[in-house]
Amino acid sequence: MGTTDSISVVVVTGLSGSGKSTALNVFEDLGYFCVDGLPAAMLPKLVTLFLGKDSKHRGLALGMDLRQHDFLDQWNDALQELSARGIFVRVLFVEAKDSTLMRRYATTRRPHPLESASLGLEQALTRERAMLSPLRKDAELVIDTSEYSIHDLRRMIQERFASTETSGHGMRVHVLSFGFKYGVPAEADLVFDLRFLPNPYFVPELRALSGKDQAVSDYVYKSEPGATFRQKLQAFLLYLLPLYAAEGRYRIALAVGCTGGRHRSVAMAEHLLATLRDSGYSVTVEHRHFDLG
Repeated sequence: MGTTDSISVVVVTGLSGSGKSTALNVFEDLGYFCVDGLPAAMLPKLVTLFLGKDSKHRGLALGMDLRQHDFLDQWNDALQELSARGIFVRVLFVEAKDSTLMRRYATTRRPHPLESASLGLEQALTRERAMLSPLRKDAELVIDTSEYSIHDLRRMIQERFASTETSGHGMRVHVLSFGFKYGVPAEADLVFDLRFLPNPYFVPELRALSGKDQAVSDYVYKSEPGATFRQKLQAFLLYLLPLYAAEGRYRIALAVGCTGGRHRSVAMAEHLLATLRDSGYSVTVEHRHFDLG
């Protein structure tokens, strides 16, 4: 890779003990060149070095050390410099519940990086969350690994980052379907509630199907109000997304929800994926609660 049109830059960060090193190993297996412990100020320099090589790697995956006192200024400067060169950074943030992190540290018997004689583990975790909160807000994907196995984490990263269709540049759009009864995705920038649409769950011949099946999609979106709503939502997003892009946004997460996250929202997410991709956007889709609905 030797041009800004092909390089993919992913920053992997998050709470200590939540699985950052495991995530970097997954990226390495996916063909990324990985570096851990990188100061934010070094990000543009490393990207420049990478661009100067005829690399066979898919891109760069960087575990970034952001605990220095001025990390936020360095991070913002790095993003602005790369954005001016047409290079957009994707951020993966891994975290876990405090109880989970404390149990993991007790198991490994390793100290937390912020622990000291005057700062215990629980206080160190609280301070780290506060320090990293600005970066969490910039994240394209936030993964809570509290209930995840290594295999779950690997699958989640592969689903989002393995596809070559997501390695382009410009503003990235991630479309999520979800079920309200399981909670609204924390990373969603825009949320649309589809629970006013007819529910295939109450149609016996459709209940076992999903929004990926044409019969379900037709039931919801080929009659009113679904047909008009789908048209107006797609038109609204095609109007809105260029305005976000013009303001310098480099990623946005659109969440569409129904009750269980299996029928109406899945069908809409698939429609939006096709529409936005046809309009030239770099789009990924995730059916967050598909197997729970």
